Amino acid sequence: MRPLIIASAGIAVAFAASHVVAEYPTAATPQAARGNSPVADSQIGSRVPRQGDEIVVCGELFHTTAPVVLWTDPGGYDAYRVERRFAPLDQSSWRISNLEVKALSSPNRFNMRRAELTAEQLEAFRGGGWTLEALRERVDQFVLHYDACGTSQRCFEVLHDQRGLSVHFLLDLDGTIYQTLDVKERAWHATISNDRSIGIEIAQVGAFSPRNQRVLDRWYRSSRDGQVRIVLPDVLGDGGVRTPNFVARPVRELVSGSIHGKDLVQYDFTAEQYESLARLTATLCHIFPRIRCDFPRDADGSPLPRKLTEPEWQAFQGILGHYHIQANKVDPGPAFQWNRLIKRAQGLLATAVE
Repeated sequence: MRPLIIASAGIAVAFAASHVVAEYPTAATPQAARGNSPVADSQIGSRVPRQGDEIVVCGELFHTTAPVVLWTDPGGYDAYRVERRFAPLDQSSWRISNLEVKALSSPNRFNMRRAELTAEQLEAFRGGGWTLEALRERVDQFVLHYDACGTSQRCFEVLHDQRGLSVHFLLDLDGTIYQTLDVKERAWHATISNDRSIGIEIAQVGAFSPRNQRVLDRWYRSSRDGQVRIVLPDVLGDGGVRTPNFVARPVRELVSGSIHGKDLVQYDFTAEQYESLARLTATLCHIFPRIRCDFPRDADGSPLPRKLTEPEWQAFQGILGHYHIQANKVDPGPAFQWNRLIKRAQGLLATAVE
């Protein structure tokens, strides 16, 4: 399967990506056509540059047409490393971290997708040798979270350094996507769905009871022009947001809604987040056909505001919220525009070519 290309006149997150995909000979190409090397036209030591929009699935690169920072890139967040990313260097080792942070019970914050593997598959895959075809048979859910941290940098610090957890993707306020692990890994983000899902943490402080709205008042303020913007607490500095001087604005102001029968208030996500999330969603649905580009719906077609029952969860294949899996979670919250995401992602998916 070749990398995904999504035809687009432009990208709303101020990211320009070329959609030209080089055609390289593969192992199936006759030797006469390849010459004596795996790639006849390549030279020893020649660089293969990334375009900056690719994600990694089973070691292969796939275009998303959104800005992506991999764990191998400068400024990336590497969930494979065992040391704490944001602890002082001389205190970051696993040995010290294990003593200082009780929640860090394992040097690894992820493991292998083992569900329903045969003994032969387990032996073949445990060294990292997942094939795309095999992974496609097991991944059928894309789980959306808000990170309750406000920025992707802070989210990775909390997940990796403090809680011993992981997620495949982080989505920052400016629309930058960070991939922390190859999608083949079983990240620890959604309990029972971990074996069959891909997860993303969207940067946002979250949803609260109307009685606790003052928490939101510390993060959202009206500008002189009357528009609401996100103001990071001083302790976060610039929050690690990659776009210089980026002004984050929610698409909608305070939204009220109910999840699990609980009344909640929440500001919407940024337009840049919706656009990048739609592009990533379309890419994942293209790579993994069992992830349907849709969400759990009520009888009237509206987003289901509760946890799925066990039979519903077993049968569901598609995009779902953390609250659809766990009754003690409400993310991505009542302000999240499910129909906006799916309409945009389906439109992009319709233009995808191999």
